[in-house]
Amino acid sequence: MSTITTTSKPKLPLSEIINMSVGFFGIQFGWDLQRANMGPIYENLGANADDIPLLFLAAPLTGLLVQPIIGYLSDKTWHPKFGRRRPYFFIGAVLSSIALLFMPHSAALWMAAGLLWVLDTFGNVAMEPFRAFVADKLPDSQLNQGFIMQSLMIGLGGSIASSLPWVMSHWLNLKNTAEKGGIPENVKFSFYIGAFFFLTAVLYTVFSTKEYPPADIDSKDKLKEPNKGISGGIREITSSIAHMPPKMRVIALVQFFTWPGLFLMWFYYSTAVAYNIFGATSVSDPRFGEGRDFAGLTLAFYNVVTFVFAFILPFIANRLGRKATHSLCLAIGALGLISVAFVSNQYMLFGCMTAVGIAWTSILSMPYAMLSSAIPQNKIGIYMGIFNFFIVLPEIIASLFFGYIMEHWLHNDRLLAVQIGGCLMIIAAITCFLFIKEKKYERVDEATTAEMEILEQRSV
Repeated sequence: MSTITTTSKPKLPLSEIINMSVGFFGIQFGWDLQRANMGPIYENLGANADDIPLLFLAAPLTGLLVQPIIGYLSDKTWHPKFGRRRPYFFIGAVLSSIALLFMPHSAALWMAAGLLWVLDTFGNVAMEPFRAFVADKLPDSQLNQGFIMQSLMIGLGGSIASSLPWVMSHWLNLKNTAEKGGIPENVKFSFYIGAFFFLTAVLYTVFSTKEYPPADIDSKDKLKEPNKGISGGIREITSSIAHMPPKMRVIALVQFFTWPGLFLMWFYYSTAVAYNIFGATSVSDPRFGEGRDFAGLTLAFYNVVTFVFAFILPFIANRLGRKATHSLCLAIGALGLISVAFVSNQYMLFGCMTAVGIAWTSILSMPYAMLSSAIPQNKIGIYMGIFNFFIVLPEIIASLFFGYIMEHWLHNDRLLAVQIGGCLMIIAAITCFLFIKEKKYERVDEATTAEMEILEQRSV
């Protein structure tokens, strides 16, 4: 009886695809709690609007450093009982959940920023192998379904997480404002619940799934000495960057223009709604709490749209192809971000966020489906980590320099910042449609993989 490996994969039933995706529900719960609430938390603790981008630097820097390293390590990991990717899911989930528990007790700006670094570091440890996990387990014909199932779980987790502060204040009557230097009760309890769901969902995937052994499991002793240890890992990551497949380079460029639009929304949307639409004058103004919570509710709604649209997107992608589908969804999302500044009634924000939710569904799935069929199977973890560079680099640029732009050029106009993000997303849509070439199924074969390995060995 032949052994199933990462290069000989049968089609999986829907139940198994769901089990391997549930962990992303918990991971996204943690991410969306911080995205919807860290901006207001920072302002509660005394930060100015032009300080916010720099304070969000934790996520991109940890992603830049952690994801390729974890990808490399998980590619090299194999244990008959614990598998290849699942140990990293477990470690990341435990430590991220601890950070979520402590976050609402931050007594100063430095403490909140430090805990965000911890949360983002170990959130990346848990998240990076999940992308490789799908590519490990599924044949190319099921990649759309696998990554879109992750989108569905992300939409479900994000919608609940983003709406929690509103639910806590309107249904459980917890206070949604605090004096400067404090954190509202509804935000505190939301973080407690987030810690529970983060850990529980990831543990469900860890214990309900199995992994296929790598195809080269019997040739571990053939690894050359230069590829061992930390220095060997750094050389392999560097060499993999230099020899990225051509298609990956174009997809990476699309990512580079896509994600600033999302970052600017996460930086400024909630406080923009509080100040510009609800008319708040300070963080202690009751209208600030109402506006922030309502913004969280609309962010929850775009995640609901993501959850629903995830059922539809596979049919669109199978008919139009991955690149055309992604281009269309990005253009729709861009229009949603640009239109935020033109709403005359708070409830119109749900329409804007519907468009963002459609784009978000595709952002979470189509680039990874296109990428997985274009990279060597034995380096999925490394290349998924490298791919993350083109998400985090624009955020690092925004974090370091957008504060200056906000203060000196945009005069701290938060709504205008969100619109600029929409314009960048339009550039991403055009780049995707014009420059990505695709075939229906284009998994990198063993010959191509071998050629890439020869090139990389020559460069090491």
